[in-house]
Parts: sequence; structure tokens; C-alpha cells
Amino acid sequence: MITTLLVANRGEIARRIFRSCRELGIATVAVYADPDADAPHVREADTAVRLPGAQPADTYLRADLLVAAARAAGADAVHPGYGFLSEDPAFAEAVLAAGLTWVGPPPSAMAAMGSKSAAKRLMAAAGVPVLAPVDPARATEADLPLLVKAAAGGGGRGMRVIRELAAVEGELAAAAAEAAAAFGDGEVFLEPYLPSGRHIEVQLLADAHGTVWALGERDCSVQRRHQKVIEETPAPGLVPELREQLAAAATAAARAIGYTGAGTVEFLLAPDGRFAFLEMNTRLQVEHPVTECVTGLDLVALQLAVAEGAVLPAEPPAPTGHAIEARLYAEDPAADWQPQTGTLHRIEFPAPDGGPSGAAGPGSAPTSAAGLRIDSGVVDGSTVGVHYDAMLAKVIAWAPTRAAAARRLADALTRARIHGLTTNRALLVRVLRHPAFLAGELSTAFLTEHAAELLPGDPDKTEPPLAALAAALAAAATRPGPLPSGWRNLPAQPQLRRYRTADGTELTVRYRHIRDGLLAEDHPEVRLLEARPDRVTLELAGGLRRSWQLARYGTTVELDGPAGAVTLTELPRFPEPVEQRTPGALLAPMPGTVVRVGAAVGDRVRAGQPLLWLEAMKMEHQVAAPVDGTVAELRAAAGQQVDLGTLLAVLTPAEPVAED
Repeated sequence: MITTLLVANRGEIARRIFRSCRELGIATVAVYADPDADAPHVREADTAVRLPGAQPADTYLRADLLVAAARAAGADAVHPGYGFLSEDPAFAEAVLAAGLTWVGPPPSAMAAMGSKSAAKRLMAAAGVPVLAPVDPARATEADLPLLVKAAAGGGGRGMRVIRELAAVEGELAAAAAEAAAAFGDGEVFLEPYLPSGRHIEVQLLADAHGTVWALGERDCSVQRRHQKVIEETPAPGLVPELREQLAAAATAAARAIGYTGAGTVEFLLAPDGRFAFLEMNTRLQVEHPVTECVTGLDLVALQLAVAEGAVLPAEPPAPTGHAIEARLYAEDPAADWQPQTGTLHRIEFPAPDGGPSGAAGPGSAPTSAAGLRIDSGVVDGSTVGVHYDAMLAKVIAWAPTRAAAARRLADALTRARIHGLTTNRALLVRVLRHPAFLAGELSTAFLTEHAAELLPGDPDKTEPPLAALAAALAAAATRPGPLPSGWRNLPAQPQLRRYRTADGTELTVRYRHIRDGLLAEDHPEVRLLEARPDRVTLELAGGLRRSWQLARYGTTVELDGPAGAVTLTELPRFPEPVEQRTPGALLAPMPGTVVRVGAAVGDRVRAGQPLLWLEAMKMEHQVAAPVDGTVAELRAAAGQQVDLGTLLAVLTPAEPVAED
């Protein structure tokens, strides 16, 4: 019997595991790096152990510190969560050698699947379909496009798509460097790349007595940078025979390595219906909640039961309905998915009855009455830094049908109040409401193929000015109820407030109070119905009534309304002098670590050419030359920590070519 469990992880997955432990009566132990000292998972655990340092390599990736923490806290079992050391057989062996229960598969099974290239050979021998690797020295034009993959790890790191043979050598080297930095293993390999394939995976659960459950398949095709964004179960459009074949192949994979516990076998499904083994994740998956929603199972509780030696029933429960999960990230899709850092002032999702339901902790599997679940590692006031993944929450919806689940999830995301950071929320809503998604026309190229409709295009020209008017009136409200008229018998100058939108557009609001209420100079048809510091209601032309909820954080005003969220920055009434910057300055677009420098002083570069690579939130990000020119100064070096806005380099723009 497990009595005290240490979770060798952080954030959302640690909180998820703690929830099951509380329901089972198991005491919990958290570990935390210095940036996580005040994190929700630390506060919610019965005991917490500090891992001194900030970098993952010094904290969450130190097996010796984690085992020592378990001993110090009196834990008798360790759950690795996902990420970090969750698929490291050496860590599992260290836990077992310390006399602790390992909540996961045998180290031998983890080792068998630890290298993607070796796992493919093992699966081929077991009769599981695989994609044949491509020898880089023998690759031809007919093999293109190709995909470079890291043999160890995952999450999109160490992956590159190659569309030209000339790029093979350079992309292999770049992928190897990224993989070595992320996983401590620089082995990479080439395989065929199917741009229109689907990413299908099968959830497994196996006990130590020979029972292996295949708990249905999930479609995880909607991805960016080879990382999943939306996952669902069951996968739409699969014929029963294909579902059975996928389940049989996944079960064969588990039996071939003597697998126990929860795991997932991932496949690539070609348009012609053929599928091939990609990899096996020997751990709990990020997207496990959708399987829990349709089966009613608690996979974490079952992991603990299997670790205690429990026998599974012969057959799992039959799935019911459809579940979809959206990963809400602190990132800007319009800026090449650039991660965002800073303070998350508010994160709140609607409850089934329409009231607020904050992301204080993961809920149980949704029922048909509720249908909404939030798994999150953050709360109001959390700080999102550069050391860890940028995911804020997993928002999961269940409904009897796929269409109903998509509608419920899109509505929940639309109504959520998320203040302080740019997120991918609008993109997720657009995906869930897109005709191709609703028709089940999915592939790993979905976001690329529909980028014009999904990524932010021309901003709404009507919403920000109205939102700015609402912000100005809320700022003027000193007490609940309508604003005082301020009427006088002589004409008065209009009230003036200035704002800047997220895309840099400056808006000026001019309004005055007259005998009949409000006169907005740029919106003469607008009538004020209510103005409070936290809520404004206006009546537009035709009797259309619009309301906004408002929250203010310093000079930032967050407005949530039926047309979506608007973020405004209040500006001084009179413009400040223009800030002077060094011409040709290249500034850090985010805080992070410089991992590579691809240019030197004196080099001639072209616009768009990568000059440096920053690592932030477990991913590499290119910093490219904004114009053609010559590198005049280089102020960054590999290994250097930089803040947002740090001057990295200075370019001397090339002289324009004179035309005859």
C-alpha cells in the first residue's frame, strides 16, 4: 500500500496527481525549484522539498536530488508525471534501488522505447507497421520531404522538416545540437515526412498479471512546431476495422516489451488508411483527460493501483460521448508562436451554471450535466517565466457528440477571462469553429493549410474603439450607477483619454456630458446606459446593447465582452517625446538564453537570415535580421542570459540600389 507519494514534477501535472491522491487518502510530497517556491502545486502538497536552483538541469532533472527528497519527506513511492525524468530508466532504477515504489513501467520497458530509432527496429520485429528510416548519405529527391527527429525526448525539440537535399547536413547538425541541449542525447535520424498525415495515438493501461487495456484512440493532429494543440477522442472518421487494427498494434507493442502501467503508442496515419508506428510514450500523456472523460476512469488512480499490484478487470469500460482538449498557451501565434512571460493577473473559466470557475485545480471527469474540466498549473497572480513550458491550462469539454463538444469548448474559451499575457485563445476558438475541423478534415498540416483564416489577420476595426470608449467611461466612474451628467449651461471641452491596442494602434476617446447624458464625438449614436469601474453598458444604433467587464492593472485595461477580449494600454493625455533607439538595433524578443550565434561582425546578411538562437520555455527561437545589411556590432554570446529588449546586435542597413 502506498501511503505517501512524491511527485517528481511541477505545475499542472503535479496538481492533477495530488487530486487523485487526496481522493485515495494518500499523503503528497511536492518538489520545487526556486522559481516555483510560491507555485500552486507547492502550496497544495502536504509536504514540499526545495531543489536549490532555477534551471531544470539543476533541479527537476537531478535524479539524486529527487530520490533524496523522497527519503527526507518519508515518501514510499514516486510518480514522475510527464516530461523531465518521466521516461528515464536510470531514474526509475534509482527510485527502486532506494526501496521506493516506482509508479510507472519497468525500467527495461522504458529503455526499450527510450530511443525512437531502436524502438522502431523492435516494433518491426513484433509485427507493428513502421516507417523505414532514411540513410542521410543515400537520400534522393524522391525521398523528400524528410523529417529529422531526435532519438530521445519529444515535444517537438530536435525536429526539422527538410524540403531540399542541400539542407540535410545543416538541419541534422542543428537538430542534434537542440536534442543534446534538451535531452543530453544528440542522436537524430531521418524518416519520410507526410505533411498531410494524421497523428493518432492509443491509450494503454496494463497490469503485472497479463491484462492490457486499449482505451481507445485519440487524434492529436492539430499541432504547431510539432507540438500538440488540440486533442480529442474518439478520432473522427475512422472505420471500425481501422480502430481495431490500431488497438491491436498498440497492444502488441506493449506486450513485446512487458509493459505495465499507463502508456501511449503513437502512430502516423496516411491519407490512404495505412498507419505506422512513431513512438511509445512510457508515461502518462498530457492529453489523458479526454480519455478519462469518455471512459469515466481515473488514470492516475489506476496507475497507483497497478503499482500496488492490483489486477485489472478483463475488459475496460466502453467509451461514451466525445471529448476535446485545447492547450491554452502563453504565446503569440501571430509572432511565430513567440512565448510570453510575465504576471498572469487573472485566469477564470465559466462554470456550467454561468458563474465563474477559476483554474484553482483540476476537476474530475466531466459528466453530461457539466461537461467542462480545467486542468491548470497556474492561478491568479502566477508568474510565467522562461524556464518551463508556456502552457497555462488544459481546457477539456465532453458532450454526447463531437459537434456539441467543440461548441462547448469554444464557448468556454471565449467566455474565459485571461488577463496579463497574450495567449493562443483566439486561435483555439477559430480552430474549434472552423468548417474543416468540424468536418473532421484533420492533418498535422492543419494550422499551416488554414493559417489565413486561423491566425490573426486584419483586426476588428469597430470593437477596439468601442472598448476604448468603455474603458474611458469606466475610468471616469467614481461610484456604482450612471455617471453624473456634468451638465453646464456653457459649452465645455470634451474629456479626452488615449489608449494603445495590442497591435500598436493608438486610439483617442473624446466625450462630453450633456443634458441628455453622454455625447461621444466619434460615436454620436452611442448612448450610455451604465458605467462602473468594472462594468460598462452602451446602447448602439438600432437599440443594440453591449456590455464589457473591465479590470485594470496599472496602465493596462482588460475588457471582456461578447465579441471577445480587448487589451488596452492607457497613454498619457499628451504624447511623450519619441524614444530614440540605435538605428539597425536588433533587440531580444523575449527573455531567454543565447544558445547559438550564426553571424560575426562584418558579415553581410539578408533580411530574414537567422543571426542568433534563443532558448526559452524549452524551445529554440530564431532571431533574424530585419533588413539587408552588415553586422556592425554583436553584443551577445552563446550561454548569455538576456532579458526582453536586450540589445543583441546592430546592423548597418544596406544602401538601396539606384534605379536607372
